[in-house]
Amino acid sequence: MKVGVSLRSGYAPMDPRTGARWLVERTRAASAAGLDSLFIGDHHNVPVPYYQNVPMLGRLLAEWDDRPAGALFLLPLWNPVLLAEQIGTLASIAAGPFVMQCALGGGAEQFDALGASMRTRPSRFEAALDIIRRLCAGEEVNTDAPYAIPKARIAPVPTEPLEVWIGGAADAAVDRAARLGDAFLIGPEATPAEVSDLVVTYHEACARHGREPVKIAVRRDVHVGADEADAQRVAGPIVDRGYRGFDPAAPVVGGIDRVTDAFGDLAERGCTDVIIRHLADDHREVLASFERLGAVRSGVAALGVGA
Repeated sequence: MKVGVSLRSGYAPMDPRTGARWLVERTRAASAAGLDSLFIGDHHNVPVPYYQNVPMLGRLLAEWDDRPAGALFLLPLWNPVLLAEQIGTLASIAAGPFVMQCALGGGAEQFDALGASMRTRPSRFEAALDIIRRLCAGEEVNTDAPYAIPKARIAPVPTEPLEVWIGGAADAAVDRAARLGDAFLIGPEATPAEVSDLVVTYHEACARHGREPVKIAVRRDVHVGADEADAQRVAGPIVDRGYRGFDPAAPVVGGIDRVTDAFGDLAERGCTDVIIRHLADDHREVLASFERLGAVRSGVAALGVGA
């Protein structure tokens, strides 16, 4: 099982350069811990500092090596030609494979601000994904609807085939991941029992479409303490306050052994990758947790479990 990171992009109001520096330092910490992949999210029209994924990932790749890297993109909010161009450039900066995580997105505040329709999200998602894949493969694209695109090409194109992870939890979203994705991405709100159910649903959908499931990733919001008491000191109050409205069984908080066991359990449930995001606010505590995640990653590998 592989352990990667999706960096937190949004912060409480502060000096904007401080948040940007934190992202760079957290990337360095993830790299030093030997984590297997690096991602950053996508959100728009946010009332607090939120560092946008394309320019920020371009900076963070300077701290990364040839391990996979990429970003989440809410496809209905993007012009597919523009996004394919951004991916082509980011993939040229990256020393290794580029992964496009993608989802429908939600929230009227995002869609209204960008002039996009919530109602047409599924059809625009699928059309955009097809266009982006074809452009990133070096093809010329001509379409009439839902995007009017005459004779589009991009350069540079990714050196390696674009890898696509599709997220979601509804039956239609899981089916979409099975039909169109290279991997299925389970969200951080899913409890362990819900993870098991989603893995089964995804396998069933892959069977319907004659596809072999290869990669199932799950995001976990975490804190790794020096021991159980230390982890609870930092993250316990955050979870107790109802962190993001999640079921308390979804976040992973504990010392190295506890977190290792939780990730091993996810592997036994059928996941091949766990993508962490830190739930604590204190930057020093997050950096310390990253250092301990190196031991967690080694411990998970030693368990010898997987999908």
